[in-house]
Amino acid sequence: MREREVAPEVRSLSRRLLPDAEGLGTRMAERICAEIPVYAEGELLTFDQLADSCAHNIRYILGILAGDPSTSLDTPRATGAARAGQGVPYDAVLQAFRIGGRYIWELLVEHAPPDEHDVLLLAAADVWSVSDDLSDHVTDAYRRALADRARRDGQMRAVLVGALLDGDEAPEYVFEAARVLNLDGARDFVVVSAESPESGAEGLVDVERKLRRSNVASAWRLDHHHHDGVVALHFGFGVEHLVEALTELATGRVGVSALLGRLERASEGRRQARVACTAVTPGSTGILRYDANPLSVLLASSSESARSLVDGVLAPVLELPEDDREVVLATARAWLAAGGSTSTAARHLHVHRNTVRYRLRRLEELTGRDLATPVDAAELHVALECVRILGLG
Repeated sequence: MREREVAPEVRSLSRRLLPDAEGLGTRMAERICAEIPVYAEGELLTFDQLADSCAHNIRYILGILAGDPSTSLDTPRATGAARAGQGVPYDAVLQAFRIGGRYIWELLVEHAPPDEHDVLLLAAADVWSVSDDLSDHVTDAYRRALADRARRDGQMRAVLVGALLDGDEAPEYVFEAARVLNLDGARDFVVVSAESPESGAEGLVDVERKLRRSNVASAWRLDHHHHDGVVALHFGFGVEHLVEALTELATGRVGVSALLGRLERASEGRRQARVACTAVTPGSTGILRYDANPLSVLLASSSESARSLVDGVLAPVLELPEDDREVVLATARAWLAAGGSTSTAARHLHVHRNTVRYRLRRLEELTGRDLATPVDAAELHVALECVRILGLG
């Protein structure tokens, strides 16, 4: 490695500190554990592993500052690959190196003779440059290891997708996950949530591979009874094309979020997609975009409120025997869909229009609503949507 040009005083100080790298590494590890819970927990790597790694990285930084020609890039590369393999979150790795860099600087200030403090301050840029280089090499190795693992390991891809959809990670991690999952560079994203036929089963079978045939990048995970994915859209393949492609794969309810300009909004997209999925009629096969039917989405977003509205408007109807209930509900829906035309509703239901009138009068008697009053008709329409979404009839 090319020798750095640093002040002689800094070089001499670094040489004096190098023999104590092991002890210094232990103290650095203690500081990292005190500030970062994932290291303190000791589940992903032990304290001894962390301390040993800190000692190696201290030797790397002090070795470069001391002009040691044997200092090798193998140290930061090994650290980065190890953290990726151990599953340490990317933002935790970056935070640890920021703590480590600050510790090295404090160490140099503490051990420098008072008359060399001015020289050390002038050399601060050189010291931090070495620390930043170490962090860059570790980051690069981490990314490469993570990318290799993600390509090999579907479970690892699911973890990365989960981090995006759950919104648990820092912005730097989002960028890194997008790069590893091949989602970077897209102009727009949507999140898709498909109802799984059973827990752990794909609601959109082989969807990632089939979208890839259209040169569309996506990443998916299974989450209990949902099959969730992030899809990167591009010019020539917009959300309409996506819905068309998903229609061929859907075996149940599927929700699609509104367009997300940034991947950082993936967790919001997941919420939208889940609500849109819920707004599709239970037991049916269909796809609904979050921004395509605002009323249904609004009602589906609060099942408790929807149920309260049903009880307040349609409770007497729902208490009817099943056959009677289905007839009244079907007639009300047909009449509302026909824009209040009794004749059109009768043709749709294959009955005489007087039959429709009779059923509507019965609906008015049961609910206490007047269908000739726009507000009452609208209230009934909303209540009927709640019944559909809740799977009550």
